[in-house]
Amino acid sequence: MDRSLTAQPPRFDITPHQIDQVVTKFYAKVRADSVLGPVFAAHVPDDGWPAHEAKIASFWRNAILYERSYDGNPMQKHMAARDVQGEHFPHWLALFDTVLAAELPPQIALAFSTLAHRIARGLRMGVEDLRAPVGAPPSL
Repeated sequence: MDRSLTAQPPRFDITPHQIDQVVTKFYAKVRADSVLGPVFAAHVPDDGWPAHEAKIASFWRNAILYERSYDGNPMQKHMAARDVQGEHFPHWLALFDTVLAAELPPQIALAFSTLAHRIARGLRMGVEDLRAPVGAPPSL
């Protein structure tokens, strides 16, 4: 078994404020993005962005700082959103990496990016393989 997929990620030196800042800047870019904007707009109403950003910031604080403040199931949400496709993940990650590089010192940006890519691999697997109809070949 690949322990990199099951082991808890190492903590890195980031503050809750920095996480909040990354999330806010990222979703500002998402809303303006021609690929991701429409997908998110279908699920997050205009007045729902503050609550969505707070929930996602809580997710990242839980994943990085082990705050245990997040209450949700990202895999279930992504699988249920039928318009979220596997090909969205590289675009999402590229946009996220751009924000990380602009907002954080290089070592912190790299550590955060590494964690985001790891989580995205699992979510992409969910939307591509686990959500596929029974009998359909898994995507590679």
